[in-house]
Amino acid sequence: MENITNWISENGTDWAIKIAIAIVIFIVGKIVARMLANLVKKALERGGTDAMLVGFLGNISYGVLLVAVALAAIDTLGVNVTSLMAILGAAGLAVGLALKDSLGNFAAGVMIIIFRPFKIGDYVDAGGAAGTIDEIGLFATLMHTPDNKRIIVPNGAIINGNITNVSALPTRRVDLVFGIAYDDNIGQARDIIMGLLTGDERVLQDPAPTVTVGELGDNSVNLNVRPWVNAEDYWGLYFDLLENVKIKFDEAGISIPFPQQDVYMHEVKAS
Repeated sequence: MENITNWISENGTDWAIKIAIAIVIFIVGKIVARMLANLVKKALERGGTDAMLVGFLGNISYGVLLVAVALAAIDTLGVNVTSLMAILGAAGLAVGLALKDSLGNFAAGVMIIIFRPFKIGDYVDAGGAAGTIDEIGLFATLMHTPDNKRIIVPNGAIINGNITNVSALPTRRVDLVFGIAYDDNIGQARDIIMGLLTGDERVLQDPAPTVTVGELGDNSVNLNVRPWVNAEDYWGLYFDLLENVKIKFDEAGISIPFPQQDVYMHEVKAS
């Protein structure tokens, strides 16, 4: 007990000074790290970087700087930082192996935020789901369907598959097929459809809408109808055109064939 008391009396002052210096380094370093992270955010904002990416990179910068400050404070206490980093690295490897799927989703989230294949409000088909993007998180992306169902898709599933962004471009082409009977007049049917297209303000004239014979089917002559519209007018024109073409065809006596089968019965008389 006397030896311990003597050691404390001889070395206690040195340890107190080291601890005080380490605390000062950590506190000051934390303040500086926060200031530098804020400078990074402001620089990104001045460059017109997306707000979500600004926040993400700012937090990453602060985390990296804070780790450096903590290591500097620990080194002041005389702790072997190299050995400590080796231990932390081994622990990090074990945790990484246990959470490899989560880390994969995290990496995919970083890629989505950086490369921006879609943004909030876009309608996309990705990761086996389709809906409007509500939130892009680091591990999962949240979207809702047209009938207002919530879908949570892991970022790894999105980044590893095909991404169809319906909202990426300002205009879309409406693709419809109308079948008429072989006895009907193709020119008359084309004129009826073109009249509906040219009379609708939603249909763009550049590119011009087209009505062409796409196929001579088993039961009908199929006309491919291809008008261009602004993206927000797509579904409105789609449904209106289906209804109006049917009405106009009925008025003109043009039939829309449907598959049918004739069955002939042959009666065999008993001998």
